[in-house]
Amino acid sequence: MTGPVRIPDAAARPRTGRRPADARRALQLALATLWLLDGLLQLQPFMFSRAFATQVLAPAAHGNPGPVAVPVLWAAALVGHHPAALNAAFAVGQLLLGLGIAWRPTVRVALAASVAWSLTVWWLGEGLGSVLTGRAGVLSGAPGAVVLYALLAVLVWPTDRDGPFQAARAVGVTAARVLWLLLWGGLAFLTLQPADTAPQYLHDVIADRAPDRPGWLGSVMDHAAALTAHRGLAASLVLAALLVAVAVAVLLPASAHRVLIVVAVVVAALVWVVGEGLGGMIGGQATDPDSGPLLALIALAYWPGASAAPAPVRVPVGRGRAAS
Repeated sequence: MTGPVRIPDAAARPRTGRRPADARRALQLALATLWLLDGLLQLQPFMFSRAFATQVLAPAAHGNPGPVAVPVLWAAALVGHHPAALNAAFAVGQLLLGLGIAWRPTVRVALAASVAWSLTVWWLGEGLGSVLTGRAGVLSGAPGAVVLYALLAVLVWPTDRDGPFQAARAVGVTAARVLWLLLWGGLAFLTLQPADTAPQYLHDVIADRAPDRPGWLGSVMDHAAALTAHRGLAASLVLAALLVAVAVAVLLPASAHRVLIVVAVVVAALVWVVGEGLGGMIGGQATDPDSGPLLALIALAYWPGASAAPAPVRVPVGRGRAAS
């Protein structure tokens, strides 16, 4: 007697011959686009000068403990001695990461390489996002854009595993929830640091980045700075409350989960526009679009409703002829 034969569910197959929409692939392509953008930003003239090392890399050591600061200063000195050659290598490497993620046959290799590269740059180029200095805040780009590249690469890893949202398919539900809680809960914690709750902290963070922005963006940032002037504690408490609400989203039913994912995307957009000034990409000295877009993409990876390919239907045979 033969066993059951597994055949795909006919109702689950697309009838047009086209592949169904793949949310995971869309997130991968979004990540690839950001890597390509990073590579293009790295080709700006400023990046080929010693100023890139002295004005962008070396300041990341400020306020960090010695084991973090010393390697940052070493890396800055190395780039300062060979700015053109090393920066060209950085740009080509990031472009290759973007192309590798965009091309299906190399997506796994490119995602793995992007994690290794991101963690290296997070330390040597960003000083661990200044999270150990007591001065890092969500509006100033914490925990560092480049470490979010690594996190997103992990969350969109190709897999056939099922899950309630895309991130869970890559690492499992429990691990995905822990990563989400660590990210958004960590941002809430950083928002409540003494430096971040000072009366003028939020005002100064926004105002310091407003002058070199184009007119409309500078105006938006100026209004936001005026709104938070001398209200640092109250504004930080409101922001922290939103971040805590977002952090617990993955523990709630799907309906509340969806609402708070929307809140997370809105918070990411506000951070990107008001706090980061669109990552400063118009000024000619930005190395990446900053943390806002990455936070939004990570939030979308947690949107409820993801599932793997439909399970095949088990049809028993061998006990008679099928009806025709």
